[in-house]
Amino acid sequence: MDESMPQPIIDPLVTFLQSGFASNDWISLFVVFILLACSALISGSEAAFFSLSPAEKDCLKVDESKKGKTAQNLLKKPQELLATILIVNNFVNVGLVILSSALLQKIYPPAPGNETIRLVVEIFSITLTLLLIGEVIPKIYATKNALKFSLSMSGTLFNLSNLPPISWLKSFLVNGSNIIHKKAKRKGIKISSDELEQALALTKEDHTSKEEHKILEGIVKFGNTEVCQIMRSRMDVVALENDLKFTEVMNIILNSGYSRIPVFKESFDDVIGILFVKDLLPYLNQTENEEFNWIRLIRKPFFVPENKKIDDLLKEFQGKKVHMAVVVDEYGGSSGVCTLEDILEEIVGDITDEFDADEIAFTKIDDRTYIFEGKTALVDLYKVIDIDGREFESNKGDADSIGGFIVENAGRIPRNNEYIDIDSFRLIVESSDKRRVKLVKVICPLDETPVTIIGTNE
Repeated sequence: MDESMPQPIIDPLVTFLQSGFASNDWISLFVVFILLACSALISGSEAAFFSLSPAEKDCLKVDESKKGKTAQNLLKKPQELLATILIVNNFVNVGLVILSSALLQKIYPPAPGNETIRLVVEIFSITLTLLLIGEVIPKIYATKNALKFSLSMSGTLFNLSNLPPISWLKSFLVNGSNIIHKKAKRKGIKISSDELEQALALTKEDHTSKEEHKILEGIVKFGNTEVCQIMRSRMDVVALENDLKFTEVMNIILNSGYSRIPVFKESFDDVIGILFVKDLLPYLNQTENEEFNWIRLIRKPFFVPENKKIDDLLKEFQGKKVHMAVVVDEYGGSSGVCTLEDILEEIVGDITDEFDADEIAFTKIDDRTYIFEGKTALVDLYKVIDIDGREFESNKGDADSIGGFIVENAGRIPRNNEYIDIDSFRLIVESSDKRRVKLVKVICPLDETPVTIIGTNE
């Protein structure tokens, strides 16, 4: 015997070896091994069922065997399955700990002077055995053989889930967790888009590229953007009059390069439909037929108000399976059109094809000075000078273009060289006529905060 071993450990072990187990102790030891095996199987079941890959779940769906169907039914109610596993596992582990402690009393009975050592031995021996054999090893094996393990345990778990009192406790746990989930959902944290935008600005780090950050900013601002901010104004819309000859229609289609073109009667305020170019393909041989009735091919137009949010419009596009909407103002007149591409560009940036212009039409004089066409959309101005546009959005009224913005704030069409100051920006009218502002010079930022609303640059 090793004389270096503590005497409080040696003496109880010698006594046990001399006396041995009684018959009922052997039965208890056998039950401990059975419970340890049950604990391993139940723990393995948890890992197996909840680590099934999509491919393995597809295999279960086509499995017509009894085990396969049972496993499918269990996976349809994951909360009940988890509750059953946890309840059974806890019952088994509690029984295992109680019996193991009783056996340890026989092997290593308490005696004066060995209380602390015995407590440490009991805790470590039972815990280590339960963790290794009852938890870690079976879960590792079950994760690597998830489908096979799930099928083998499906029948046992199904029977246990319907066995009282496990079925009663299962219902109690599931219903209780549902109540907690509902209350937690009601008390969910509500974050405004402004707070999200601020958080995004604070987290702008080197590990995110400029393109990724722009996409995130687009997603944050997406719900607050209105259709009128991204639509193509009526001045820039290619449209067809309903009394055009088929040859004229074909020429306009070929020159424009668009796949969907609005059709109007008398004026663009009265859009009667949308012509899909693909609908004309079967009738290309009718090009020389002046009497061909192409109007019968147009489809019903989809109208939306100017102030509609683009996230709502995107859902309607998906639901109605359309790609273009005619934007109308408060008086029922047509303001322009908005397409699915216009909406997606607000998130991912410009999407160009062979018919798109390469860039927004503008001239950069220096780092502070730009010249834009008056019809340039405000959102394009924001992109070029790299601002969020808050200064303009709060003062734009019903305007969507730079020229319209100037007219809205001046209260009239300014003459050449007149300007308006908005916060730290000066917008100078370079060219205008009686109908609209043609060219605008934008200076940003000004050296000091201006107070002029409209003035002359002469």
